[in-house]
Amino acid sequence: MANDPVRERSRLYLITPPRIDDVAGFVSQFEAAIAGGDIASLQVRLKQDDDTLDTAATRAVAQAIKPLCNANDIALFINDSPQLARALEADGVHLGADDMDIAEARTLLGDDVIIGATCKNSRHAALVAGEAGADYVAFGAFYPTSTKADTTPADPGILSWCQMFLTLPCVAIGGITVQNASPLVTAGADFLAVSSAVWTHHDGPAAAVAMFNRVIDESMSASTL
Repeated sequence: MANDPVRERSRLYLITPPRIDDVAGFVSQFEAAIAGGDIASLQVRLKQDDDTLDTAATRAVAQAIKPLCNANDIALFINDSPQLARALEADGVHLGADDMDIAEARTLLGDDVIIGATCKNSRHAALVAGEAGADYVAFGAFYPTSTKADTTPADPGILSWCQMFLTLPCVAIGGITVQNASPLVTAGADFLAVSSAVWTHHDGPAAAVAMFNRVIDESMSASTL
């Protein structure tokens, strides 16, 4: 169990759209999102048609947005590839179950790079990831999502379990919107991983980020009453 019973404020963990054809246009979207309020991190997750990592696109987008991340204290994560994260000098890498072993990635990247691990709905996977050296664990999908085809349903109770029994931060992912985020914050999500709910919001990324931050503040306040 964590030593400090007082939870830190939940924060936004943005994920890029699965495909970006206009890098400059996405940079403008990201600038708008930053103007909307607090953002903890951005994961570059770009896939080819066969769902494998699009290395060239990942490199191009990461290099374009890195100055914005640095200037605004936003952690830059690369999906799937510790090697690319190292080459791009990113702040972290997010690993799925089929990616490089966490311990091997830690050896490659050193102690200063953040390693996150997908755990879907598995408490056991989270325990194993923590023991292997992960810095955070991600659970979900909590809601239906169009961003990723192959998902595993997760219950918010796993976030409460993580708060009670793990010292690692937990990320909630999967179909999260302004309308459905509050129960995940209340349950114990340290970070809300959001993609399309920000980039395709009808009022734009700035409004979406502002709304998410308002929901986080309201949910955190309600949970301490």
